[in-house]
Amino acid sequence: MDRLIYTAAAGARALVQRQDGIANNLANASTPGFRADQVAFRAVPVRGEGDPTRVVSLEASAGFDDASGPIEQTGRDLDVAVLGKGYLAVQAPDGTEAYTRAGSLQVNDQGVLVTSAGLPVNGEGGALNVPPGSAVTIGRDGTVSAKGSTGPAQTVGRLKLVNPEPGALRKGDDGLLRLDGGEEAPADPTVRVTAGALEGSNVNVVEAMVGMIAAARQFETNMKLLQTAEQNDQRAAQLLAPAR
Repeated sequence: MDRLIYTAAAGARALVQRQDGIANNLANASTPGFRADQVAFRAVPVRGEGDPTRVVSLEASAGFDDASGPIEQTGRDLDVAVLGKGYLAVQAPDGTEAYTRAGSLQVNDQGVLVTSAGLPVNGEGGALNVPPGSAVTIGRDGTVSAKGSTGPAQTVGRLKLVNPEPGALRKGDDGLLRLDGGEEAPADPTVRVTAGALEGSNVNVVEAMVGMIAAARQFETNMKLLQTAEQNDQRAAQLLAPAR
């Protein structure tokens, strides 16, 4: 009885967490460069006094789905999509280096190349500063060039493109990826980008919806198990009650 209650309750709690993860993926199905979260759980016995009959489910994050999303042409010069494996390096709000596939870039009032969220884009030699009023183009190797109203185009720098192993990356609450050890990944000269395009989210909406329905049904099953445990407890109490 004790095992049934704790197993069903722990399973129900885990299913709520799973639904939260799926809901977050669905909410970002149209977010450029979004990587779908993957959530896994493991059963852990509760240790303490008495027999080890209680088991809880703890989240064991499986990370994120590293599959590439669809490439959509936008025709905008400052939109870039990473081709194949690789990431853009940006400066996170806490000052650390983080990585993203969201390539909707722009130039802010200070002439710094930033993401749509306002995060500075890291170049191989530091921040990328664009002269005021310049037309910006980005090459396949990440080279950023700026052309003023007169004169030839000038190279501003090169996007820092990295390609660490997916297993070494962890996704933060801000949606950015970081190396598990907190260090910075080296630039990879083989990573290529295409300008005038954005990578879409890699969330499979149909698969996510099926997972949401399955989680809801499994939650109902756990609730029925708890009701069954309660009914069994009541019947046992009646059987064991002293006769009057």
